[in-house]
Order: sequence, then C-alpha cells, then structure tokens
Amino acid sequence: MIALTAAEIADITNGRLAADPGIVPASIVTDSREAAAGSLYVAKPGENADGHAYVGAAFERGAVLALTERDVSDDDGRPYPAVVVDDAVIAMGALAAESVRRIRAARTAQGEPFTVIGITGSAGKTTTKDLLAGILSRAGATVAPQGSYNGEVGVPLTVFGADAGTRYLVIEMGATGVGHIKYLAEMVQPDIGVVLCVGTAHAGEFGGVENIAKAKGELVEALGQDGTAVINLDDARVAAMVSRTQAKVLGTTATGISGSQVEARNADIDEDGHPEFELILPDGGVPHHVHSKLIGAHHVTNLLAAAAAAFAAGLPAAGIADSLSEQSPASRWRMERTERADGVTIINDAYNANPESMRAALRTLADLGQRRRTWAVLGAMLELGEDSIREHTIVGTQVVRLNISRLVVVGREARALYISAIQEGSWGDECIFAETADEAYELLQAELKPGDLVLFKSSNGVGLRHLGDRIALPPQAGTSANTAAATAANEGNELL
Repeated sequence: MIALTAAEIADITNGRLAADPGIVPASIVTDSREAAAGSLYVAKPGENADGHAYVGAAFERGAVLALTERDVSDDDGRPYPAVVVDDAVIAMGALAAESVRRIRAARTAQGEPFTVIGITGSAGKTTTKDLLAGILSRAGATVAPQGSYNGEVGVPLTVFGADAGTRYLVIEMGATGVGHIKYLAEMVQPDIGVVLCVGTAHAGEFGGVENIAKAKGELVEALGQDGTAVINLDDARVAAMVSRTQAKVLGTTATGISGSQVEARNADIDEDGHPEFELILPDGGVPHHVHSKLIGAHHVTNLLAAAAAAFAAGLPAAGIADSLSEQSPASRWRMERTERADGVTIINDAYNANPESMRAALRTLADLGQRRRTWAVLGAMLELGEDSIREHTIVGTQVVRLNISRLVVVGREARALYISAIQEGSWGDECIFAETADEAYELLQAELKPGDLVLFKSSNGVGLRHLGDRIALPPQAGTSANTAAATAANEGNELL
C-alpha cells in the first residue's frame, strides 16, 4: 500500500488525530482477525457486529492505529491510538482515492504508465475480473480484488493492495442502487470501463431494471475522452450506453452484431462444455483461436470483455488469446466442476444467481447431460422484488423444457419454482421440495448414482454453495458443515 502517516490519514479523512502523528501503517484491514504487525484496523459498524468491539483484539494482533467513529479505550481506560471520523467507510473511500492519485502521480513522475480498469454488470464481474487479471499479469504487476470485493468496502481494500510498483489495477464494481458505481468510479478514476450486462437481479432494491441500467452506465459516464468503454452490444440495455460516454468505445459481440470491434466468431462449446471461438480484435490481424477451460457458453461474453479490456490496455492479440485459453476458473463456486471418485460430477455455480445466470447454468447442464442423468439443485434468487414469483416460475418451466432428469428445490423462498415445474411437467418423484439444505443433502446422498451430473445454483444468501461442497467432498473426505459455515463467515458479500 501507499505509505501514509497518521497525520496524513487524519487530514485526508477530515478526522481527529488521537495518536502519534508519525505512525505509518503497513496495511489496512477491516477484520480484526486479519490484523498483523503494523496494521491499521478500520472499526466499521456492521449489520451483525460493531467493529469497535474488536479494536482491542486488533491491537493484540499487532495493529498500531485504528480508524474509528468514536474513542475506544482498553481495560485500563487508555485510549487506543486512532483517527476518529464521522463515517469509517466513507473515510476508507477517501484514503483509497488519495492512494490512486499518489500511485498515478508517482508513476507519471517515473515515466511509467498506470492503468485502472473498472468492471461492472449484473453477472460475470468476478469471472471477467479473474480473466483480465490473468492476462494483464503477464505484462506487469497487477492488483485485482480478492473474491468478489466490489462494494464501498471491498473496492478500497483492493486499492490498498496497490503501490507505486503496480502497473494495472483491476476494480470490480457492484451496486445496490443508483449512484453507487458513480461513487466508486470517482474514487478510482478508471481509464477503461467494462459493462457486461443488465439483468433483473436486485430489481426490487433498485426500483426496476431501468434503474439497474442507469446505475451500470455510471461507469462509462465517468470515463474521460482518453478512456475506453468496453460495451457488450449483445445486451440492448448495455448497447444503449454508447451514447452515455465520451470515451472511445470497443463494442463486443458473440452474435455478429454490426458495429462491433471485438467479436467471437463461430462460437461453440466442446463436449465438456468449454467455449471456443475465433477472436477478432481491431488490430487488422488474423483471428486467434480461443479454447477456454471455463464451463458454459455464457462465458463467451466474459471472455470477450476481458479480451477487449486487455487490448485497450495495450496487450498484443496473440498473448490475449493464449492467456484466455490457458486460464482455469480462479474464484470458487462459479461453474466449479468436481469429479467424484464414484463417477458423480458436481457443478457448483451457487455463489450468486439471477434469472439470466440461472437460465444460462441450466442450459449448460442440459448440454453436458445429454447422455447422463442430470440433477438441478436450485435455491432462491433473492432480491427480485415484485418479479420474484414470476421469475422463479419461468425457471421452473425451463427445467422441465430442458428435460432435466431430477429437480430438487431447496427453501420456501424458491417454492414457486417447484410449483411451476410440477404444473409444467406433471412430475412425480422427479421433482422434490426440500425445506432445508440438510434435507436435500440426505436425499442426494441416498439417491446419487455413478454417472450423475449435479448442478447447484442459488443466490449467495441461500448458501447452496456449501451444500454443493458437502456433496462434492463428503465429510469423510475432509469437508463438513462446520467447515462450510466457517468459510461462509469469512466471505465478502458480492453486490450486483
């Protein structure tokens, strides 16, 4: 991270200094368990716990400074060294913005480039981020988010991992309302902005899909004339954002839409569900073959977006295509495939879900399972607002029409999906409703047979990813419900 004294931190955040002004933290953390020698601990209030209660624990682990919203003292009544601010999260954003400014200034003074790439979309952000970071890391020091750090806390934490030696800074941007991405973009000042898609997830929070489109477009609106907007022309709402930016536009398409500069020509999937296509870039060169190790045709959009952003950052076409073909999935629970010793295949895509990604995952299951018995283990798509019943009903109908062999619906929030499947297919025991993940676990343990292909898909908050882990790696092989719960407790939340 960029070195900042306690005095500078107080000045940047408009905070009150209650510590030695010369303290220079070596890292910034928001989890007291991650504090180490020299850390600055951010005591942010949370939904389930107040970070101020863990200031002491952070200092026990080596923290030298805290960023707090009130004075905190030890058991002897001595105040911990701190910068006291009105809002710890807003203060993190201010520190991140100053860090980006200083990195850019330092590299400019050295005659070295620094490129910030922002990525947003209703689905595919993390996969695209991972792909792009993999390409860029070949060309220079690259910093990208851990997992799905993409909100007002996660973005600053990503920035704090960068320093004057960083060549590329990749930022994943999520939101739960209009104005959120504008705030993040103002913080990091991206040179390249990528918009993947506009879906209906979180429509209830946003007040409708048009507001989601408005929010996503804030990224390309933030770009300057020297910037580049990577626009998915296959999504009509994203394509409409071309008029909202003053930056150069790189349009991507997998369907041959005219006016595109980056194209996946002859896109298809192999027998294992891996996408492959001829990559066309606006360099006047020959097409480059891409044969991805990801699973699902829907990843073509993400592969194209990563290719376009890397090209905009100045990387050569051949190297981009080679990297896309070499990379395996980097983040967990995104079409993550596990082959059990008994011949059962697990596809765990349950980190997040919306109607678009749910339908894409089911199509992939059907494509891969043409000669196998297929299971769809589905939970709720959360935060759809008034569209929830309708969207779950559509998915239930799709399961039947895709000829999925067995359907297990988990949790009452997804019951509309179960009912629609029953009504569409007049199924008997081929369609099962389970109240809890434990109930579904017992069913699957009893009924899965060698050769079965099982998809797990739900929103993050439902937690079916951990059920998928239990089935993929049974307790006797080292994975337990307790392990899954501990993992869940330490994950960041992904925003839309």
